[in-house]
Amino acid sequence: MRLGVNIDHVATLRNARGGSHPDPLWAALLAARAGADGITAHLREDRRHITDADIERLVRESTLPLNFEMAATDEMVAIALTIKPHAVCIVPEKREERTTEGGLDIIQHTALLSGYIAKLKDASIRVSLFINPVSEQIMAAQEVGAQVVELHTGKYCEEVEKKAEAATRELENIIAAAAQATKLGLECHAGHGLSFATVSPIAAIADIVELNIGHFLVGEAIFMGLEQSIVHMKKLMREARA
Repeated sequence: MRLGVNIDHVATLRNARGGSHPDPLWAALLAARAGADGITAHLREDRRHITDADIERLVRESTLPLNFEMAATDEMVAIALTIKPHAVCIVPEKREERTTEGGLDIIQHTALLSGYIAKLKDASIRVSLFINPVSEQIMAAQEVGAQVVELHTGKYCEEVEKKAEAATRELENIIAAAAQATKLGLECHAGHGLSFATVSPIAAIADIVELNIGHFLVGEAIFMGLEQSIVHMKKLMREARA
């Protein structure tokens, strides 16, 4: 199972004071040294954390493949076609949200997404759609031409933290959604809100081949260092998979 490390919030910390420290590129290089398999960075329309210059440096200097998170807009598609990352993950985006609040509604935006996905695939960029673990959205992802779906694990993580019985139901939804994606020929990833406490049941799902984790790893880096937080996360993932 692969681990993609989202470095958005290294940029959040840098931007809180201005200047160039801490450097998201340095975080990407440390992640590679710690055994990460990829880097994720979300270039938001309001540029609240990652900037265009960050993306350009990551493409040019990072040793790991870049998963470029973006909204479904003409501007972001044009940037993706220019920088040509390894993969694009299209996510929903609202200016007022603190972080991504849920999955993309593919069904409501089928025509728009189909056109963007075709352009990205023509440029040999893999396309992933960030969705809730819902059967109809998975079928829609296949219909619009996506190669990958990333299942939103935020609701599951929230229920685990509350020690709610609903956590079991949310986990079952993710298991079923991952199995359906695999059956339809879609590669299945997962992410959002995952921590040391919540990652193991998700990592144990055989149909999920990649986890993307960011905020928790960057936060835990304050206490144990970024490399060690990634190393420990990978250890938990390997143990759960075994």
